[in-house]
Amino acid sequence: MKDNKKMELAQWASEYASKNGAKEVSVSVYDSKESEVEVRKQKIEKIQESIESGLSIKLYVNGKYSTHSTNRLKKSELEKFINEAILGTNYLAEDKYRSLPDRHLCYDGEEKDLKLFDSNYDSIDPRQKIDLAMAVEAETLDMDDRIISVSGSYGDGMYRSYMVLSNGVEGYKESTSYSVSGSASINGGDSRPSDYHYNSARFWNQLSGEGVGKYAVERALQKIGAKTIKSGKMEMLIENRSVGRVFGSLMQPLYGRNIQQKRSFLDGKIGHKIASDLLSITDNPFIESGRNSRLYDRDGLAARKMTVIENGVLRSYYIGDYYGKKLDMQPTTSSPSNLIFGKGSKDINGLTRDMKEGILVTGFNGGNSNPATGDFSVGVEGFYVKNGEVLHPIVGMNVSGNHKVIWNQLIALGNDPLTDRSWQTPSMLFEGIDFSGL
Repeated sequence: MKDNKKMELAQWASEYASKNGAKEVSVSVYDSKESEVEVRKQKIEKIQESIESGLSIKLYVNGKYSTHSTNRLKKSELEKFINEAILGTNYLAEDKYRSLPDRHLCYDGEEKDLKLFDSNYDSIDPRQKIDLAMAVEAETLDMDDRIISVSGSYGDGMYRSYMVLSNGVEGYKESTSYSVSGSASINGGDSRPSDYHYNSARFWNQLSGEGVGKYAVERALQKIGAKTIKSGKMEMLIENRSVGRVFGSLMQPLYGRNIQQKRSFLDGKIGHKIASDLLSITDNPFIESGRNSRLYDRDGLAARKMTVIENGVLRSYYIGDYYGKKLDMQPTTSSPSNLIFGKGSKDINGLTRDMKEGILVTGFNGGNSNPATGDFSVGVEGFYVKNGEVLHPIVGMNVSGNHKVIWNQLIALGNDPLTDRSWQTPSMLFEGIDFSGL
């Protein structure tokens, strides 16, 4: 529900800064709430709640730019805060590329309910939150004698913001989120394998903790007896929830900052084939209850649906307003919203049965990736697969390669996209991947 006083405060701050030396201004007034519960052995280990209100302001003064924030929201204090911020901005170096976005590229104020806010957020009994975390652990209590510990956690958050730009753009955002998770540690003899699982939702009545703790324990138990196998070139099947770790390294070269600073191996590759025909990705900010749905981005640019990769061909970069000006390119948006991937016809079990020899990757450890060259190396955990059969868990293995190559080695997609994540990744099967082990 909108707070007219907060919107009026944002409008006042923008007008005050404009009258006192700022050529252009962007103001955001926000409220947020968070709560967190963690339980172990059916006792509360942590319970926490935080409430925050604040104002952030971007100032464009005589060709110079700065950003400031405060949680002191009385106008008398804000006047001093803004005046000092404007004065300080005058001491900075000029940057001719710093200005508000062109008005015609910005959000037009048309309201659309993306179903991101649960109006019942403030009415949820804290006891219900505790009970949900307790239930995650409780379902595992008699599950296996090798369990060392299981923790159940609950978290939620509410966020509202009011944006006012001095070029006439105004916007309002509100969202809620809920999550429940479980983590388990197991006595594996000479090892202590662990794992986790979680569910999330935009609305309280859509959140389920059932099976979360059990699945965390099951995943940890499956790691007992892990071995390191010989190095070699094999297939790699990445579980849907782990794909984001590798795909995130492909995203980095798409950002305007890296392109402008010559740290992108995908610079100049719009319209070029960079991946297998199977890889198609759409950025859709308008999905109802989407984890990163929005009507505008942090610059105030209007959200729009865009094709990022189409049948392996690169179609779009992530160019915010500032780097768009520096690169002399039309801005798109500074960061991803909801990424929708193409999908295949088989689930992860079906893809596993198709493997001749390789590793089913269920997690990544450490590692690095160079956005300028595409080179990467990362530790993996998962299972050794031969002739479609999972033989045993693996440990102490690394995978290395180059993003210019690996995405062209994608040979199959799962039918299992993670619909409760902002990056809705399916499981992915690659061929000819270099693994290092014994």
